[in-house]
Order: sequence, then structure tokens, then C-alpha cells
Amino acid sequence: MDENSPLFAIAVAAELAEMHPQTLRQYDRLGMVVPQRTAGKSRRYSMRDVAQLREIARLGHEGLNLEGIRRILELENENTELRARVRQLETALEEEVLNRPGSRVFAAGPEGRGGVVPLRQGTRPARSTQVVVWRPFGPDA
Repeated sequence: MDENSPLFAIAVAAELAEMHPQTLRQYDRLGMVVPQRTAGKSRRYSMRDVAQLREIARLGHEGLNLEGIRRILELENENTELRARVRQLETALEEEVLNRPGSRVFAAGPEGRGGVVPLRQGTRPARSTQVVVWRPFGPDA
């Protein structure tokens, strides 16, 4: 089951959000939480909608006005959409890189610590010319 699936009628959503159904209608009119509609035009709320309703109540109790709450929800929703888009693009890029034969070249990381450094095809890793002086440490030194 998806968190965006429209499952709850307005009475159930209002009970889950601990609000009056008329409050949910008002938020719908203001565009703060817009539920999906059935063929008969009745509202159906998802778990995500109920979570947003609870967030509205929490922010209201903290003293924010409805316009401030609306703006916060708008930014949070945009952030969620952008994160999903980034995950989508990362997956597409990963698939593209994996499906391109011979395009992945790696070398051992610096100082032999087991790291891996990606390289462009046809290049060599930079070699270190550092000199390390070792001196014994302890009471017998």
C-alpha cells in the first residue's frame, strides 16, 4: 500500500487527524491539503494527507498563521518531489554507467589505505613523490 493511496473518507481522516471534518473542508478550500476525489466527487484522503493535517495542527499550536503553514507545506512538498527526482536521476545515471562497457576505470587510492579513485579512460593516477622517515617509538628508541 502506498502512502499516497486515497483510502479515507473525510470523517475517518478527520478522526485520524484529530480535527473536525469542517476544518478539513476549509483546508481543502485554501489548497493546504487537497484530497483526491471519487467519481461521485467525495473526498478521499491518503495517509500522507493525514500526516500533513497533523503537521498543520502542530504548526498552528506553535503559533504560525495559516499563510505561514501553507508556505511551509508548499516547500516541504517541493522538497519531497525534488528528492524523488534526484533519486530517479541517480538511478538512471547509475544504469547508464553500468551499461557502458569499458567506461569504468579505477585505481588504488592514495597512501594504500584501500581506497579507490575513479579515473578517466586513458589516464594514469598521480604518483606521490613524498619521502616518509620512520623512527621507532617507545622507551627503547
